[in-house]
Amino acid sequence: MKERGTLMEKIKMTTPLVEMDRDEMAAIMWKETKEKLVLPFVDLVEEYYDLNIRNRDQTDDQVTVESALAAKKYGVAVKCATITPNLERIQEYGLKKMWKSPNATIRSALDGTVFRAPILIKGIEPYIKSWEKPITLARHAYGDLYRATEMKIDGPGKCELVFTDTDGNERRELIHEFKAPGVAQGLHNLDASIESFARCCMSYALDVKQDLIFSAKDTISKIYDRNFREIFKRIFMEEYMEQFKHNGLRYEYCLIDDAVSRVIKNSGGYVWACQNYDGDVMSDMLATAYGSAAMMTSVLVSPDGIYEYEAAHGTVRRHYYQYLEGAVASTNPLAIIMAWSGGLKKRGELDHNKELEAFGKCLEETAVRTVEDGIMTADLERVTTIPDPKVVTGLQFIEVVRRRLAQAYR
Repeated sequence: MKERGTLMEKIKMTTPLVEMDRDEMAAIMWKETKEKLVLPFVDLVEEYYDLNIRNRDQTDDQVTVESALAAKKYGVAVKCATITPNLERIQEYGLKKMWKSPNATIRSALDGTVFRAPILIKGIEPYIKSWEKPITLARHAYGDLYRATEMKIDGPGKCELVFTDTDGNERRELIHEFKAPGVAQGLHNLDASIESFARCCMSYALDVKQDLIFSAKDTISKIYDRNFREIFKRIFMEEYMEQFKHNGLRYEYCLIDDAVSRVIKNSGGYVWACQNYDGDVMSDMLATAYGSAAMMTSVLVSPDGIYEYEAAHGTVRRHYYQYLEGAVASTNPLAIIMAWSGGLKKRGELDHNKELEAFGKCLEETAVRTVEDGIMTADLERVTTIPDPKVVTGLQFIEVVRRRLAQAYR
């Protein structure tokens, strides 16, 4: 960054970055990160979309669709955590309906794979002491629970799964003969999306030179999960087997039960591919093992090279209401900082903007170094081996990083 008198020339951008904002405490941290760690240093060019739950409700969720289309147009997006409403949230915010997960809408539009990996910091030791190398969680980003159709069954009757082909022919499978009230749910997925998922995972494993494991539950789900397993096997055998062999890597399928048992016992250092919901839960488990759900990077990668960097955790509702009441909310902002740094690095890389790419890397390294110097939020104090850490709130942490960045770019 060039200095002109008392003013510093900000880093220029040529192509917009798509920003998808916000809900609750995550939004507070997101705003602070943007205003203190990005805008003072970068002449930000962006397309902004407000994914606040009230705005999604007001626009009948079209703002979410528009943000996904913008990501497809410009190639790089950054996303804050957002609310996926349940019945309680409908009442809390006075919503028209129980809108679908905005993440699911965006992921479906981009047809990508979510890669999540722990943020590695010296002195922050995982609860699983055998872990010596990071485990990257590859999560399928289409269908399953996140595109489910649900129905409340009010009384006795027959519930069926019905498929009608384009010629009008029907196939039926009995789901359940209800004798009393209950619930039913229909899931779906697409072979083309599963194929893209398999290719993304195998290409990523080759890129990082790590073994690949895919896990599901085909012993119980003998058609749905088995379809995933067979597609992965076919794609591997036809397109990737020789490349894996040449690089000394292996691919294997195992039951999700075995994969969970294995991950607790081994040293890490591999890519673990999961279906949509399994990936959601297991990535939270991996992050929490490093002390916090904020200790995880998350990027959605589409087959045609679109990148969406997101804060992998939720909106931190409890901290938000503490914040509104004036209490101290020690929310860890690391995942939010990494979303911004990742997006800026990728925008710089794609635009051949070395200065922007270098700034994104500097932002990431400065945040990590701040923790390694013993300044951290309360969640990390429980797992750190750094002596006498200084515990700060999330907002204070961002301010420390800002001062350090200003020194680096003076």
